[in-house]
Amino acid sequence: MSEHNLDTMGERDERLLQIAPVPRISIQAFCETQAAAQTIDSSSEDRRMSKAHVKVLMGGVLAAVEAFRNAPTPNLIVLETQSDRSQLITSLEQLAEFCDSGTKVMVIGHENDIGLYRDLTSRGVSDYMVAPFDVLQFIQAVSLLYNGPSADTLGRMIAVIGAKGGVGASTVAHNLAWSISSNLNYQTVIADLDLAFGTAGLDYNQDPPQGVAEAVFSPERLDANMVDRLLSKCSETLSLLAAPATVDRLYDFPEQAFDALLDILRSTTPCTVVDAPHQWTGWTRRTLVTADEVVVVAAPDLANLRNAKTMIDALRTARPNDRAPKLVLNFVGVPRRPEISLVEFAKAIETEPSAVIPFDPKIFGTAANNGQMLAEIDAGLKLVATLDDLGRSLMGKAAARRVKKNTLLAPLLGRLMSRAG
Repeated sequence: MSEHNLDTMGERDERLLQIAPVPRISIQAFCETQAAAQTIDSSSEDRRMSKAHVKVLMGGVLAAVEAFRNAPTPNLIVLETQSDRSQLITSLEQLAEFCDSGTKVMVIGHENDIGLYRDLTSRGVSDYMVAPFDVLQFIQAVSLLYNGPSADTLGRMIAVIGAKGGVGASTVAHNLAWSISSNLNYQTVIADLDLAFGTAGLDYNQDPPQGVAEAVFSPERLDANMVDRLLSKCSETLSLLAAPATVDRLYDFPEQAFDALLDILRSTTPCTVVDAPHQWTGWTRRTLVTADEVVVVAAPDLANLRNAKTMIDALRTARPNDRAPKLVLNFVGVPRRPEISLVEFAKAIETEPSAVIPFDPKIFGTAANNGQMLAEIDAGLKLVATLDDLGRSLMGKAAARRVKKNTLLAPLLGRLMSRAG
């Protein structure tokens, strides 16, 4: 049985002083009593829960089953129950059918029963608390799930890079982060690593005074609290680690310069989208190799094909036990411009495109000039749905929609095949 309810006041007060802050996670609680609901709701206002996004609902386990039939599950589900053991086990088995991998479940019961505790943990429940409990006891229970010695790495890191400069990789990265945070409700950080010319601040209409430069130029002071101070809030679920976008200093970094920063983001944030600059240095290669997912953005021309193939082949070799990088084709269908067909592009680099983004200067220009995301301008756009599908695929939620292999003009086919061969 968890020890939260068994301490003396002196031992309790001493231990509660050492509660580690809860990381940037999403928590949904389904309660059956107002007392539990009010306690959990109050816990969300404590400084130790400042990073977490907490939502409290009524209805218990059955309400959770209905809620997640057609919706992604959060990082942590908290379930209060007054049911008997058999009914609780049946309801949990129903909920398990809809739980995403990595989701933790905490059960709050009204029976101090060690047998029930063992039965629940054997079925994958992360913890069992006995009501009544207070705010700090609840926070400690959540904290131990993510800060305990056996806690798994929490976050997923997605790196986005262009096969060539000017192909819209940053735009894809920024809209992907927006989609994952808003559509999947993951707490997400977009990290702009193009320190000299990054555009994330412009695209999100933000002008933070500090950002990624302060983190990498002060490694001796870098910790989770410092990173949290450097983040600029774009929405309830999206934060920005901005680039300075100035050339008043040189940005020459050793290969491991960003390791500490990215480790902190990975351990405190469910999803980090890295907007990597188009360059091939030790630290950019290391960032791509160590990411959970890599997205290469390219336009349908010969230079992009060559660069995309070179980059994807190199990453396949360096990441033999990971999924191959995903290919996004951007600027497809530019009027009067000869293009390599999607079929031939995919054949040459041995990778089917995970997303194809059509040329639409009006919508992209409006978004860029207004500092908005595409979904903010028109959530019903087909390309918004395309990015949503890509975000789901990258987070392991569902396969991206298959891309139609419509053949575009390909007058460069002869040159393409001779170069590819």
